[in-house]
Amino acid sequence: MNESAGPTALHAAMLELLRDVSKRAILPYYQKLAEDQVSPKEAGDVVTVADQLSEDMLGEGLAKLADLPIVGEEAAFADASVFNRLGGDCWIVDPLDGTRNFARGAAPFGILIAMASGGEAHTGWIYDCLSDRFCVAHKGKGAFVNGEKIEARTTGETFPVAAVSLLFMDLTKREGVLAGIGDHYRLVDVPWCAAEQYPRLALGVNDLSIFERTLPWDHAAGALWLNEAGGKAARLDGSSYRVDRWEQKGLLGAASPKLWDDMAERLANLPA
Repeated sequence: MNESAGPTALHAAMLELLRDVSKRAILPYYQKLAEDQVSPKEAGDVVTVADQLSEDMLGEGLAKLADLPIVGEEAAFADASVFNRLGGDCWIVDPLDGTRNFARGAAPFGILIAMASGGEAHTGWIYDCLSDRFCVAHKGKGAFVNGEKIEARTTGETFPVAAVSLLFMDLTKREGVLAGIGDHYRLVDVPWCAAEQYPRLALGVNDLSIFERTLPWDHAAGALWLNEAGGKAARLDGSSYRVDRWEQKGLLGAASPKLWDDMAERLANLPA
């Protein structure tokens, strides 16, 4: 199968694949990981046997849907040349997003898949392994949750709810951001899972989120889905997120363009 068979058929096949991988590669290890099945990675990250097994199974399944090069998180960590595939047609795969949570036996965690061409994602899928929530976006076609088209909504709170990812900010920048926005937003913890954070931005749970590190498997599907829902995900200068510019820092997601504009202005006015 390939995308010419129609997006509906592709989405149905993707859901079947994600459910199968979740059932056979991820959930059997949930809250059952042995100590030797979790390994340190970098910057506080870990990787589990489920991450690798999921990526292997997804690679086999995705090749049957469309024979494209694959940019998988674990493959790219092992071999940086994998990033070179991002400039052309490719699959982008986060086989187990939220590994920190998963490794300690906690939710949320999920799978993120995107198809990209010329450095831009055009189709994306976000799957929650525990709830079976299936988010889909196709460029120009809107955003969907479990087959229903959705429009992004804000929380409606007086102080917009902001989840700010601080881990990859240097200390000085972190302090400046928190001082600059703290009086204008209700700050909440991030879920340590982009597969959960992006849905929160469109489903009335969070209003904004600031990301410092912008790796393609974390953001390709989610940024596309949020934009297609009518929210806004963009670089802090307003430019679009491109998967082939993943080394660039800073990405802002919001439940509405107005919320995005307000936060971007505040961040731009922070002392250097």
